[in-house]
Amino acid sequence: MFLEFGLKDFIDILLVAFLLYYTYKLMKASGSINVFTGILVFILIWVIVSQVLEMKLLGSIFDKLVSVGVLALIILFQEEIRRFLLTLGSHQHASALVRFFTGGDKKKGLQHEDIMPIVMACISMGKQKVGALIVMEHDMPLDDVVRTGEVIDANINQRLIENIFFKNSPLHDGAMVISKKRIEAAGCILPVSHNLDIPKELGLRHRAAMGISQVSDAHAIIVSEETGAISVAYKGQFHLRLTAEELESLLTQEG
Repeated sequence: MFLEFGLKDFIDILLVAFLLYYTYKLMKASGSINVFTGILVFILIWVIVSQVLEMKLLGSIFDKLVSVGVLALIILFQEEIRRFLLTLGSHQHASALVRFFTGGDKKKGLQHEDIMPIVMACISMGKQKVGALIVMEHDMPLDDVVRTGEVIDANINQRLIENIFFKNSPLHDGAMVISKKRIEAAGCILPVSHNLDIPKELGLRHRAAMGISQVSDAHAIIVSEETGAISVAYKGQFHLRLTAEELESLLTQEG
């Protein structure tokens, strides 16, 4: 007897594959890939024991573990789940759909004239070996991060950026958040990534930049105080030792 396989089954398999792939990317970015692999192995063993081998006693034990494990996973991965829901609600297509039904204006991204003061400030600070950390908000709001710093609410200006990160400035140790073509706040505290794959020569600024890139769609620009090198953390990945042209190109990328 042949199993019937239709279009609905194909779509079902495709959606499950997409969900597993997206979960894999999310876990890899947060440094929890080993946990994700362990969960997949456990589920595979559970299916074999309960469905293939039909071991009733061992299968019932696994069933109880799975029922309790779902709640444990929600507690363990509450940050990842929150990030997934925020990403889903802040995705460009979802935002466009909301704007379509609400009649809102299309969100305007940063243009060349907005990007260049940031690029020039980073190049200038890099030559002087002045450390800096600049976060550029995109679709996902960073209100929680802004609340940890001092509100600036100023136009994007090269000299202002350099003055904020000047070594004697009281706000130079924190992160600057740029949102809606404005310098929103400075001296902000970012979540630090605990990813063990980050090279040990990269400092706390790089770990903070990686942390915010893992929980949002923001670009995080780092100017190294030791080497003057300019790097960007974006979607859980580092782009190191960038030139002015490479930095400008990366900052104008669409999510």
